[in-house]
Amino acid sequence: MSKYSCENLICVISGGTSGIGFACAQFLLNDGAKVYILGRNVVRGQEAVSDLKQITGQTAAFIACDVSDATSVEDAIKQIKEQKIDILINSAGVYFEERLENMTAESYNKIFDTNVKGTMLLTKAVKALMNEGSIINIASDAGVSGNYGCPIYCASKGAVVALTRALALDFAPHIRVNCICPADVDTPLLEKQLKAADGGYTKEDMANAYPLGRIGRAEEIAHVICSVASPLNSFMTGSIIPVDGGITAQ
Repeated sequence: MSKYSCENLICVISGGTSGIGFACAQFLLNDGAKVYILGRNVVRGQEAVSDLKQITGQTAAFIACDVSDATSVEDAIKQIKEQKIDILINSAGVYFEERLENMTAESYNKIFDTNVKGTMLLTKAVKALMNEGSIINIASDAGVSGNYGCPIYCASKGAVVALTRALALDFAPHIRVNCICPADVDTPLLEKQLKAADGGYTKEDMANAYPLGRIGRAEEIAHVICSVASPLNSFMTGSIIPVDGGITAQ
């Protein structure tokens, strides 16, 4: 039985080979959608397609794409066989911690090129094939309330929040644009963060900061994303939705 009424809809998910994007692909395949997952790593993409087939019994298509590169994005969208796209989930993102006094042009570009420019480039390319439908941008609690030690990342996700509101106005009434703002989620990206922290803090330390006493799971965020993307949710656009275990309520 469909949860999200996405049967036969064409869905594109950047960052779809792991974490939140992968969980979205799983839910949408189970819902009867046709899913394209985008990612930079071909091997990881092939593994993700195989894993999705094993989990859901359905086949997703992988397209290699670096969302920060306009040519790569354009080439990727050309590989989509259908003449329309119904749902876009901008889930590709990068994170690392760096105080402002240590910022370099390289580190600034690394975050903004993926988190902001990548979201813009893919949205622009997909919109050409989207007469109506839903776009979900993934920001962060750090783009709403700020966080310690990562001002560049916070700024990039704040830009995604503002971009969502602007595009919701520009694309109305036929295309809805909303933004999900997760807090810490147990994904491979978090594992990289903890490794970079080199023992400075642990997953347990992070969990203790939350009113719910734990960090999130990818499937919990994916459920909200798919619910907001669903045609059943057709009166929501320009909304910024925290899914953060209560951390921004403190």
